Amino acid sequence: MTTLISMRPLFHPSIEDITVEGILHALSDPVRVAIYADIVSQECSQNCSTFLTVSDKTIPKSTLSQHFRELREAGLIRGERRGVEVHNTSRCTELERRFPGLIRAIVNAHAIQSRDEAKGRKHAAQRTARRALTNK
Repeated sequence: MTTLISMRPLFHPSIEDITVEGILHALSDPVRVAIYADIVSQECSQNCSTFLTVSDKTIPKSTLSQHFRELREAGLIRGERRGVEVHNTSRCTELERRFPGLIRAIVNAHAIQSRDEAKGRKHAAQRTARRALTNK
């Protein structure tokens, strides 16, 4: 006897129900914006476990699920169940029609910020290394 477990359907707002405020709120978290920027940059869907490490930080699965729910309910991604996995794709094309340039601007700003933060970490590490050599 085979038992089918019924899973709740994933909620995806209609494009008309997506708001700028909802998008900005969902992307106000550094982990979520990093996840979203990665999804946007990929041409294929990404499953949730791809993001167990984000920005060199380990993310618990339960927390990751909440981040994906926030992104999905804000209308930024579309999740599709494939067996036990959920594969996520960006809704960029739809969002571009609704809010021209918004997503591109946010993703570009995130890339600039990430690059600047990486440079800052590199310079800090170099200063620490120089101090260590000076103090010997």
